[in-house]
Amino acid sequence: MATKANFTPEEWARLLASPMVAGMAITAADPSGLWGLLKEGLSGVQSIVEARQHPNALVKAVSDELATNEGARTARDAMSAHVTSGPLERLKAASLDELRAVAALLDTKAPAEDTAAFKAWLKEVAQKAAEAGTEGGFLGFGGVAVSDAEKATLAEIARALGSGVPASG
Repeated sequence: MATKANFTPEEWARLLASPMVAGMAITAADPSGLWGLLKEGLSGVQSIVEARQHPNALVKAVSDELATNEGARTARDAMSAHVTSGPLERLKAASLDELRAVAALLDTKAPAEDTAAFKAWLKEVAQKAAEAGTEGGFLGFGGVAVSDAEKATLAEIARALGSGVPASG
C-alpha cells in the first residue's frame, strides 16, 4: 500500500494537484461559459469530497489532505508549477503532459492496485467534469451533456494515464 511516505514532497504535491489537472483538461477542451465552468469546478470538488470514503488508501489519503488548507495550497502551487496558463490548447496539452507524468510516477512508486485505483479515480473526476455542464446550449437549454471535444479529451486522458479509453462518454 502506497502512502505519502512513498513520495517526495514534490511528487506528493503532484498527486494532490492531479484531480484538478484532470478537470482542467476537460474545461480547456470545450469551455462552456460561466455556469458550465462553475458546474465543472464544483464537480471536481464533489469528486474529492466523495473520495474521502474511497476504499483505496492512496486515493483516500490524497482526498483527505486536499480537504485541508495546507493540502489545497500545496495542490494549487503544484498545479501552477506544472500546468502553464495561456491559450486553451496549451492549457489542455500541459494538463495532459502532467497527467502522463503523474501516471509514470504512480507506475514507478506505487503498487499496481494503488496505481490502478488512482488512475481510475482521475478518469472518474474527468468524466464527472465533462458531464457537469451542458455544451452548446443557450442558458442551460439544449446542447449535449458531453461534447465531442470533451469525449476526445476523455480518451486522451485515458491514454495519458495508460489505461485505454474511458468506460463511458
